[in-house]
Amino acid sequence: MPELPEVEALAAYLRERAVGHTVQRLEVASFSALKTYDPAPSALTGLPISSAGRHGKFLDIGVGPEVHLVVHLARAGWLHYRDSFKSPAPLKPGSGPIAIRMRLDDGSGFDLTEAGTQKSLAAYLVRDPLTEVPGVSRLGPDALAIGRDEFATVIRSRNGQVKGVLTDQEVLAGIGNAYSDEILHVAKMSPFALTGKLTDEQITTLYEAMREVETDAVRRSVGQKAAELKGEKRAGMRVHARTGLPCPVCGDTVREVSFADKSLQYCATCQTGGKPLADRRLSKLVR
Repeated sequence: MPELPEVEALAAYLRERAVGHTVQRLEVASFSALKTYDPAPSALTGLPISSAGRHGKFLDIGVGPEVHLVVHLARAGWLHYRDSFKSPAPLKPGSGPIAIRMRLDDGSGFDLTEAGTQKSLAAYLVRDPLTEVPGVSRLGPDALAIGRDEFATVIRSRNGQVKGVLTDQEVLAGIGNAYSDEILHVAKMSPFALTGKLTDEQITTLYEAMREVETDAVRRSVGQKAAELKGEKRAGMRVHARTGLPCPVCGDTVREVSFADKSLQYCATCQTGGKPLADRRLSKLVR
């Protein structure tokens, strides 16, 4: 799933490549992906791309003076920028992985795609993202904007396992499964440590780890072309998606805990005092 660094990089790329160009046509091939009906896609024709930014993991593309195309790429979605399209013909409904296509006046544009059969990519055409996009309106403070004291307050506002609290978008916006694994590894903290039991020193360590991981990932990602971002993300990971490989800090084997629809990775030596976490769902996990 694209997280804060990748979405920030996509926004930066669109600011460089697309802002200032005029929308020739917005085409919708997956009607389930577009969650709104007013304004209509045709309302964007002839309007300039005016901005590109983000709200947590939501990409926000400003069109004209008051319309926003807000996109949540979900687990398998992506933005593919095209310098040109092979055919000028409009997309047909059900055009494979392509959900939405935006064509610009210079012949370039981008496709919003989603791999697999579980279609969760969501796009919204709205005038006010902060009130009209449910996921945006519920977001907590941004992970890159929050200060240490506010971070302590929001983390302690939910008494739960720290990985789950870090990835709760209503608590903290922008962090997902991958970077939470990285943050906890840098903080040398078990993913199942309880937030209600964290000391002030542990909170500070966790905050500094979050800042380090997220700012480094943004630094590495911004300036990359959209097509290169996934590879850059994988290359920068310490433990996430590296099950069975050596920890880059201590050399121990990176381990995994699997759940029904996702998994987490960690280093037992660095994070849990050498004790492996039980790898079965709903088990009593080592803290």
